[in-house]
Parts: sequence; structure tokens; C-alpha cells
Amino acid sequence: MTRLAVIFGRLFDALAIAAALTLLAMVVLVTADIVLRNTTGGGFAWANEISEYALYLMTLLTAPWLLRRGQHVRLDIILTLVPPRVAWLMEAAGDLLGFCVCIVLVRYSVLMTTESARLGAITIKNLVFPEWWLLAPLPVTFALLAVEFVFRFDRLLKGERTRRIEATSVS
Repeated sequence: MTRLAVIFGRLFDALAIAAALTLLAMVVLVTADIVLRNTTGGGFAWANEISEYALYLMTLLTAPWLLRRGQHVRLDIILTLVPPRVAWLMEAAGDLLGFCVCIVLVRYSVLMTTESARLGAITIKNLVFPEWWLLAPLPVTFALLAVEFVFRFDRLLKGERTRRIEATSVS
């Protein structure tokens, strides 16, 4: 299990690097668009749209990495107010619930993606392309999040029966 966790950790790191490079490309694109609009009156009509899609993609690319690092959205103040054993139980319940929610979301995102492809739905703005292209990363991301919840639960079971380190960020 530990070796598999390391492999997935490397995958999550690579996805985070891809998100950072996507952000860099977006910054270059937006800057070039602004410079062109202000100097030539032209620009890239599709720059805002690409930026929207890039933000969406960056969110999906970094979600498993942030969960692995304990930097996802969480109400850690509650965990600092309860006894360590209760905090540990709340962490375990959170991991199990997170896993179950991710599995449900994998199922529904697969259904949405395949139905969009079956219907031939398209996204029409400045750019025109099949809608399923936007939906396809969802089941992959939720599957990776489910895998990370399994690793988190495993680490929790193997560790001390107290709150996680990231649960003390507010104390």
C-alpha cells in the first residue's frame, strides 16, 4: 500500500506541475491579449474563454494533490476544539464519507460524459467543440480523489489515534 501511495503521490505532483504550467500559459495568453488590444486594437477573441477553461482544468488537476497535502477546504477549527480521540474519529468518518461521495460523483460524471458524447452536445462560444471534452476530466479527478481518500484512511489507521497535523493549522 505504501509503494502504491508513493506512485500516486508522484502522479499528483505531476498533475500539480501541469496545473502550474497551465497557469503560466494562461498568464502569458492574457498578458498578450491585453497588450495586443491596447497596442493594435485587436487581440484574441477566445482568450477569456480559454482562461475560464484553464481555471476549471487547474482546479481538477490540483484537487488530489491538495487533498494529499491536507490543504483542501476543511473546518479544522472544530477538530482543535474536540478531544484528540474524537478528532481522530471525525477524521476517519470524513475520509469514509469523502470516499463514498467521490465514488458517487465518478458514477454520475461518467454518465454525464457518456450521455453528452452520445447526444453529440457541443459547447458554442468563441470556440466550438464537443461538450464531453469539458466533462471527461471529472470522472478521472473524482476517481483519483477516491484513491487518495483510501490512502488517507490507511495512514490514519496506521498512525496515532489523534487529530491529523493539518487539523492544527488554526491553533
